[in-house]
Amino acid sequence: MAWNVSNSIERINKAQCVAPDFYYFEHFIAEQKALSLYQQLLALEWQQPTLTIFNKQHTIPRKQIYMGDAGTGYRYSNQLFLPEPWHASVVNLKNSLNNWFGTQFNAALLNWYRNGEDKMGWHADDEPELGFSPTIASISLGSSRKFKIRENTSKHVTDLILSNGSCLLMTGNSQRDYQHSLPVQKRVNDGRINLTFRTVCGI
Repeated sequence: MAWNVSNSIERINKAQCVAPDFYYFEHFIAEQKALSLYQQLLALEWQQPTLTIFNKQHTIPRKQIYMGDAGTGYRYSNQLFLPEPWHASVVNLKNSLNNWFGTQFNAALLNWYRNGEDKMGWHADDEPELGFSPTIASISLGSSRKFKIRENTSKHVTDLILSNGSCLLMTGNSQRDYQHSLPVQKRVNDGRINLTFRTVCGI
């Protein structure tokens, strides 16, 4: 689902463009509200699935929950994820994002990075269920973490610190032309929850 630019020009003027089609809103959620939401979400029943990558099984180095509307099944690393029911605070955040950006987000992948040892490798959110030129809003709660963006052709890497209460909007060709990752940061002792809202067409 493409982002409705006409509804969002005023919003984008408030953002930092960190790379083509990557827009960073540092203070999207007030700090104390973001910390309160982080504490609420810690009480959820987090999962740590095992994925098959290059014919080998790996337990993911973080915990996650997939939430969404009915019919928004999502396939990642040859494994089908069916959505859990929306948590009230998460669906409220989804509705706020849709109002802000003119999007139609209907699902969210929540990742809990328990400390700086938890990570996410290089990838693009380009699964067929997301359609052509998907728009993804990434909300960060808790400890600040380094986020890396790598251009596919030049291999140029941009580093961005995602702070508590921030929003990174990825749209346009962001998933076609770039990959991104969250590397290990051994000096980070506290946790971070990341919510990536997306529009899933279903499978």
